[in-house]
Amino acid sequence: MKIRQISVYQVDLTLAGGGYYLSGGRLFFDRLDSTIVRVETDDGVHGWGESCPWGATYLPAHGKGVRAAMDEFAPNLLGMDPRRTDRINEAMDLALPGHIYAKSAIDMACWDILGKYSDLTLCDLLGGRVEGPVILHSSISTGTPEQMLTYVDNAVSRGYRIHSCKIGGEDIALDRARAQALAAHLPDAGALTLDVNRAWLPDQAIQVMNAVEGRSIYFEQPCETLDECLQVRRLTSNPIILDENIHTIHDIAHAWRCRICEAIGLKVGRVGGLTKARKIRDFCVAMGIRMNIEDTGGSVLADTAAVHLAQSTSTIHRRATWLCHDMCDVDIAPGQGARNASGETDAPDLPGIGVDLDGIEPGQWVAEYK
Repeated sequence: MKIRQISVYQVDLTLAGGGYYLSGGRLFFDRLDSTIVRVETDDGVHGWGESCPWGATYLPAHGKGVRAAMDEFAPNLLGMDPRRTDRINEAMDLALPGHIYAKSAIDMACWDILGKYSDLTLCDLLGGRVEGPVILHSSISTGTPEQMLTYVDNAVSRGYRIHSCKIGGEDIALDRARAQALAAHLPDAGALTLDVNRAWLPDQAIQVMNAVEGRSIYFEQPCETLDECLQVRRLTSNPIILDENIHTIHDIAHAWRCRICEAIGLKVGRVGGLTKARKIRDFCVAMGIRMNIEDTGGSVLADTAAVHLAQSTSTIHRRATWLCHDMCDVDIAPGQGARNASGETDAPDLPGIGVDLDGIEPGQWVAEYK
């Protein structure tokens, strides 16, 4: 089996509700620029993949960068066997060092092909389905304490029991008020993540975190660097989740050695695809680190691929999963893939990812390699 053609599409995913604020309101997003690929083989099997950075200001990644990078590495993949995912990743890294976020779509499509060829679900290929649902968490935009409580109540009405609430800003008193209001409002059966998205300096993080107590309250990515987060870890007690700092397996190995965090946000697109995400997942399982397993952004295609990785991970090691498409006005595959069912979901019992875009125009065709 050999790759004979790679087709690249672009789709705008507009966010519901007029937009989304994070990092204390300093970052705003109303749409996501997603890249979708279709990898075809000479055996007639094809696979779909997606790479969707969360805008251009959240990380050193952007939608146009995905498509520009493909010009460098996609031609080198023609004639290769897509089932050999490690070799595919080696070829992409050789043709274009770095830019790992841009490689996720191709890697995902190759796993989709492997699943269809093997007649196995992606979660079975990634380690074997763990029976039972995958727990979801909501994603709550920054706002006033009153606004955020309203957003949480809306998420609760849709079945969510874990809530990731965006705080972090220059006004520490306001952040403390947000955190205390959300913690007090937390349902007995719920859990709370206060996600700062790198906005605080260590002294600010220490002040707010020590003003909020609770074993069900996690703080996510309080500061910009690993060293700053380590300083905070040493002077606070609530569990810390590292997110934006985790790009490679070396990052999580360093974080584990220094005892910086108790959990990570494992985002498939940010770490370069399922092949590399699986290795990070396995390291976390071996070292006792819990994970939120999801993607950086995207449609139901990217979400479902991430759910497969979560579904193949032991329940004790996975905390929750986020569905980006549940926040979008655009649905490129209605009725397909992993969907929110009262705060839970599961991976489709279909070969590969289980989301087929054949006959559906996912966006604007922008490039073709054959």
